[in-house]
Amino acid sequence: MRRILQLLALSAGLTGAVAAHAQCDTIATLCEKHITTAYIPDGQFYRALLREDEVAEFNLTLFGGTTYRVAGCSGIGDGNLIFTVYDKDRNVLFSNKEYNNDPYWDLVVANTLDVTIEAQLDPSKAHSGCAVLLIGFKK
Repeated sequence: MRRILQLLALSAGLTGAVAAHAQCDTIATLCEKHITTAYIPDGQFYRALLREDEVAEFNLTLFGGTTYRVAGCSGIGDGNLIFTVYDKDRNVLFSNKEYNNDPYWDLVVANTLDVTIEAQLDPSKAHSGCAVLLIGFKK
C-alpha cells in the first residue's frame, strides 16, 4: 500500500511539473510576439515559477554597441510581470514598473556590462504563475 501511495505522489508531482512546463511554453510563445523580426533572439530560456512575492533573478552580459529588447511576460495578457535591470553595483538601469508594466523595453548599451534582471509578478494582477523573459538583439 505504501508503495502505491509513493507512486501516486510521484505521478502527481510529475504531472504538476509537466503542466508547469507547458504553462511556461505557452507564455513564452505568447511573449515571442514582442521580439519582432528586427531582433534576433539570444536563444536562452529565462523562466521561473513564482508564487506571491517571490523574485526570479537572471544574470547576463550585455555587449556594448548593441540594442537589446527585453520582453517579460506572465499569464495570457501583458502587464502581469514587473522586471528590473540592475548593473553589477545594483543600480537600477531600467524598471518597467515605471511604465505601467510594459511587456518589453529596448535597452541601448554603450559599453559591455554584466546585469541582473529581476522578475516578479505584479501582486495586483497575479498571485502565482510562470515568469518568462525573452532577450533579443537588434539586427
